[in-house]
Amino acid sequence: SPQKPTPSRFQTNEYADAQLQEIVRKMRERATVYKEKLKDPLLSSPEGSPTTSPSKKKPPPPPKEEKKEEKKEDTEAKPEEDHYCNMLCCKFKKPPLKKCLEYMKLPDSIDSYTDRRYVAWLMIVTVAYNWNCWFIPLRFVFPYQTPSNTIYWLTIDIICDFCYLCDLLIFQPRVQFLKGGDIISDRVEMKKFYHSSTKFQLDVISILPFEVLYFFFGFNPVFRANRMLKHNTFFEFNDRLEAILDKAYIYRVIRTTGYLLFILHINACVYYWASDYEGLGSTRWVYDGKGNMYLRCYYWAVRTLITIGGLPEPHTLFEIVFQLLNFFLGVFVFSSLIGQMRDVIGAATAGQNYYRSSMDNTVSYMNTYSIPKVVQNRVRTWYEYTWDSQGMLDESELLEQMPTKMQLAIAIDVNFAIVNKVDLFKGCDTQMIYDMLLRLKSIVYLPGDFVCKKGEIGREMYIIKQGEVQVLGGPDGTKVLVTLRAGAVFGEISLLAAGGGNRRTANVVAHGFANLFILDKKTLNEILVHYPDSEKLLMKKAKVLLKEKGKPAPGPPVQQPRGLTGLFGQKQETPKLFKAMLGGKGKEGLAKLLQLKREQDIQVMLQKIEQIIVGAEEGNRKDTGMAWVKIVDENIALLQSETQAEAENKPEQKEKKPVEPVPSSAPPAQKEDPNADTKPKPPAVMHRRTSNESLIISMSPSPKAGEGEILKVEVKEKKNK
Repeated sequence: SPQKPTPSRFQTNEYADAQLQEIVRKMRERATVYKEKLKDPLLSSPEGSPTTSPSKKKPPPPPKEEKKEEKKEDTEAKPEEDHYCNMLCCKFKKPPLKKCLEYMKLPDSIDSYTDRRYVAWLMIVTVAYNWNCWFIPLRFVFPYQTPSNTIYWLTIDIICDFCYLCDLLIFQPRVQFLKGGDIISDRVEMKKFYHSSTKFQLDVISILPFEVLYFFFGFNPVFRANRMLKHNTFFEFNDRLEAILDKAYIYRVIRTTGYLLFILHINACVYYWASDYEGLGSTRWVYDGKGNMYLRCYYWAVRTLITIGGLPEPHTLFEIVFQLLNFFLGVFVFSSLIGQMRDVIGAATAGQNYYRSSMDNTVSYMNTYSIPKVVQNRVRTWYEYTWDSQGMLDESELLEQMPTKMQLAIAIDVNFAIVNKVDLFKGCDTQMIYDMLLRLKSIVYLPGDFVCKKGEIGREMYIIKQGEVQVLGGPDGTKVLVTLRAGAVFGEISLLAAGGGNRRTANVVAHGFANLFILDKKTLNEILVHYPDSEKLLMKKAKVLLKEKGKPAPGPPVQQPRGLTGLFGQKQETPKLFKAMLGGKGKEGLAKLLQLKREQDIQVMLQKIEQIIVGAEEGNRKDTGMAWVKIVDENIALLQSETQAEAENKPEQKEKKPVEPVPSSAPPAQKEDPNADTKPKPPAVMHRRTSNESLIISMSPSPKAGEGEILKVEVKEKKNK
């Protein structure tokens, strides 16, 4: 059999190689993410939560259990299908009877302040109470109850008595009560409390069956007079109904009018009784028995209680006394009802009166100081819109009377949905947002009002609650850049900037009526003190916003080089420090660099000269002479290179400008002649010129004995031949 060829080199598996490269790529990405996390600890971990390991499949349940479960599901699904009823061509869904019974089931305890079912029951009892109050006097005085219709009166009376009895035995013993600030909901305690109250005693008396006297004295409605003692339930119903109505003053007006009508009803019944006592038609003052007896008597009662006058004069002593008592009672009752009606209407219009008073005072103030009519009209518009939209001028005045928890609950229901939509506060602590809701200030802007102007120092952030605002820009500041609507935020950069003092970059104008929330920087800092995590998150978002704000406008796309040049990367930009050092581009920058190099060489040469002078003073003349020869050679070579570089850089310049002289750090040489002019000569300087100049170095003895020799360095021009 042929032998397998042994591989001469190492062979790789392509699949394994691809998998290894993929692993290396993921490891690099993971390392990059962790490096960024070390720089910014606020970033969340890139790793997801571990998934649960796949568990082994459970053995299938026995078929009997499956059948039982299927039967249960079928029984649960059947009642849902039975809840539909077909009528004509339509199919209606009705709630199951079981749910209705659960809803109608009485709870173990009843909260009389919030349970609407209890209020509905009180209304039923109140209807029964009003039936007894209105019709017992009517049936007792007027001959409306006859043997032919007694069965109908008795039927309605029995229904009213059944309502009284249910209220006594079922509902009132379940009503919760307060004891020492605690809400008592125990069944036994509630029953004891109700049985020990005065209300229970009156309820028991009102339900006593005095109707058994019908068998002895006939069907006389006067035996039901005790039913009128259940007045506590009537007043309780009024209080509970006013608490749940949006406009309770309307019911108060109706109730006061009902009081007046009931008093007139009682007066009409009493007048008919007096007429019957005196004899119908016996005098001009009594009822003559003609027409509708109830309406005629009610008309007389109205004219008497309201003291309209024009009634027949009483003749007998009974008529005179009855009329006097009726007048006195009418004045008292009518004046009381009129005063109560005035209070009800005054309470209903108290807010409107406050609004009118505030507006009138403001207009009077503006007229006193001669405010322009344009400003006055805008102030009136603000008053009218604020009142129509809010129903009050300042919401904070109403909320200040409540505890902080209630203020927070109202603020959450009213404003949380708007603030929660703001992207800036997403991810922040919910309690921090709650605290911020209590600090927000609501301000209404009229159409055309500037919310903020360009160039102003920004200290607030704005959240649009209602309406629209427009951001203006352009050369003349009238171009609409963007329109912001409800839920939008602007001015947040100035609020979150660490340094503060950021100026507004554009004008923001209210487009129509706009209601804005304002949050200033001081208030936000006071809140963030207690929420450091939210503060870090907001600061991070502020950095992102500032970076986005500072990005330049996108320019035209860069064209990619073609050919072989595409193999090399783009040329990196010259560092700013190197640009500043060069001070220019091209030959100008190179000339500046050469100038700096020459100045540095001259400074080095002058330092060497100073060292040679010091050595000459110490007496080392030989070494000093050799050093001077070396320095002269270097100076000549330097001048020749400078001249050649200037000739290449400026070939067209005919006259060469001298460079500013550099002062020498060497001390000035002493004068040769002591009798010469006492004015000091200027220090020796070196000029950049061509080779027609010569450097002369000489040493001469000092005129004073013991001082040695004096070193002189001079630069002279050669004479042109």
